[in-house]
Amino acid sequence: MAEREPSAHQFMDLGVPEYAYMFGFLQADGHLAKGAGQKGRLTVEISARDVELLREFQRLTPYNTSITERTRSTNFAETHHSATWTLCSLEARTLLNDLGLPYGRKSRTIAPPRGKFSRRDYLRGVIDADGSVGHTKQGWPFIALTTASTAIGTYLCFYAGKITGAERTLKRNARDGIYNILYTKENAQELVADLYYKDCLSLQRKKTAAESLGAWVRPANMRVAPDRRRWMAWEDRVLLQLNDDAAAAEELGRTQKSCYVRLWRLRTRKVPPPADK
Repeated sequence: MAEREPSAHQFMDLGVPEYAYMFGFLQADGHLAKGAGQKGRLTVEISARDVELLREFQRLTPYNTSITERTRSTNFAETHHSATWTLCSLEARTLLNDLGLPYGRKSRTIAPPRGKFSRRDYLRGVIDADGSVGHTKQGWPFIALTTASTAIGTYLCFYAGKITGAERTLKRNARDGIYNILYTKENAQELVADLYYKDCLSLQRKKTAAESLGAWVRPANMRVAPDRRRWMAWEDRVLLQLNDDAAAAEELGRTQKSCYVRLWRLRTRKVPPPADK
């Protein structure tokens, strides 16, 4: 097979929305494996119903890649029809590894890229791979992410806080050590509208689900409950030490407004200062 023509942009330029999305998806759902010598491969296996996304990855990649399909039995279904995209180029694998796609097991170690990248496209890639979008049993809009990575969970909470004002406290599930991050109702609508914008690269079924969330309207008798996250003593200490609401917001993964209000309350003794360690 002849090598594909390079795209108009440098491969994996994370300032390009399509590559930022692709990298987020690969971090969450790809597997980078080493072989003998310089051999190795990157693979992504997903349901065959989503094969069009793998064809987009193939189009965006200026190296030889392949897509294969297979049907097998799994613990979850008697038959599972999947599609796998494979990239073997050492040059491409080295670039992806340098950007933050580790070899081998990676669920706890992946983190958002360093430097400039298209943030909402990257997060949409992560959520398409490891998240969910749709309606709850009660009919409420929701968007959720399941991740073992503290860095990824923290970044989603920080980004979503800037978009929606909602704050979340990260806490691992006691059973399997996973973070389950959930936004519902208007918060979900706002976040989904930002991430899944018109003509963005995405899994088609999740894009369709995202588009359906905008139709929900809060019933007149549904109370709006405040979405609050309690302040911890260590956070107060960081806030007082930095003495800067913008810097504290980035450090703590909270909104700048909440840090400003909390700092004012601490300074004016509206709330007691944190006890020493």
